[in-house]
Amino acid sequence: MSAPLLSCRGLEAGYGVSQVLFGLDFDIQPGEVLALLGRNGMGKSTTIKTLVGGLRLQRGEIRFDGRPIHAASADAIARLGVAIVPEGRQCFPNLTVREHLIAFADTRNGVAEPWTLARLYALFPRLAERAGHMGNQLSGGEQQMLAIARALSTNPRLLILDEATEGLAPVIRDEIWRCLALLKAQGQTTLVVDKYVDKLLALADRNLILERGRIAWQGSSAELDGQRALWTRYLGV
Repeated sequence: MSAPLLSCRGLEAGYGVSQVLFGLDFDIQPGEVLALLGRNGMGKSTTIKTLVGGLRLQRGEIRFDGRPIHAASADAIARLGVAIVPEGRQCFPNLTVREHLIAFADTRNGVAEPWTLARLYALFPRLAERAGHMGNQLSGGEQQMLAIARALSTNPRLLILDEATEGLAPVIRDEIWRCLALLKAQGQTTLVVDKYVDKLLALADRNLILERGRIAWQGSSAELDGQRALWTRYLGV
């Protein structure tokens, strides 16, 4: 097996005196899709914040392509090739769709086929139709498409999606899943958080379940599909 693109050891983090993560160990291999699962409040978003530099670790180490990044700033981590599609989309209300996609565009990571504006519009034709519209003029589904396209415009080595289909209409959710399947087929390394486990099983190579800030279970999608009791124990509402 090749060296992991992302390696996390002993992650501990929290907010003030409230500790949220307790000794997380996991890796993401190049080209792999890892699903991060768990009920609300189990530490998924906190884990993502530590990975992208939004929250400093209390203890532990994060390495990206062999390089320690746990003390790096968020912008430095982004420049190394980590891009996030944040929960809530966070599109800029005063930028057009096109401005979102050219303002963050970068090819510093030397990818063979970079995400150009034309490729992004081909991935999400609706964005091409709305190219001149401001961020606050888009529907929730269009904003999610824009948030994904904006992240891809940086040509990331690792793409992180926090609540990828939260609050979207079924037809838009299907469009997002189609997009993620295409990215996987193209070899995009991805960490994804979502509540639709059945959809994630078809997408993810491996799954990691958090329970109160600890790893309760991890394994392949085939293994998780065969252990439906885990769904009730750790993922049911």
